[in-house]
Amino acid sequence: MNQKQGRQDKLIQEERHDTYKEQEKWPEPTVCSECSAVFLEGRWAWRESAAKSHAIVCPACQRIKDGFPAGYLEIKGAFFGGHREELLNLIYNLEAQEKGEHPMERLMAISTEEDHALITTTGIHLARRIGEALKHAYQGDLDFTYGDAEKIIRLTWIRE
Repeated sequence: MNQKQGRQDKLIQEERHDTYKEQEKWPEPTVCSECSAVFLEGRWAWRESAAKSHAIVCPACQRIKDGFPAGYLEIKGAFFGGHREELLNLIYNLEAQEKGEHPMERLMAISTEEDHALITTTGIHLARRIGEALKHAYQGDLDFTYGDAEKIIRLTWIRE
């Protein structure tokens, strides 16, 4: 009796671990000791904290402390040099809007040169939103790739 048997050596997928994602629900209310964001009703928000709150460092502040961004946006090309202030104002305005609704989405750093800038963010959504806003407002070419099981995004916007 000759039975076909499947391969026994299976590729085992390792479970991905995101250090900055909450693994458990925080006791409510919880307040960030760095930025004063409050975890209440299952999400982070900008609210007044209760007198007796559990204190932690929120994931966004921890990313900033560790210097480990989730979003990287490169702006390249001569257009940046000629419109630096205008582009930076757009970026800061988008960050203010996003951060107002989602405290975990923040700018970490902006480093600029004559025709180049690198923007890092605490979340993937803010980086992508900025990249898409640049493309919508000023055309150019936008490319992006997700890495590490969609926990990191790298974008490049180019306009000569």
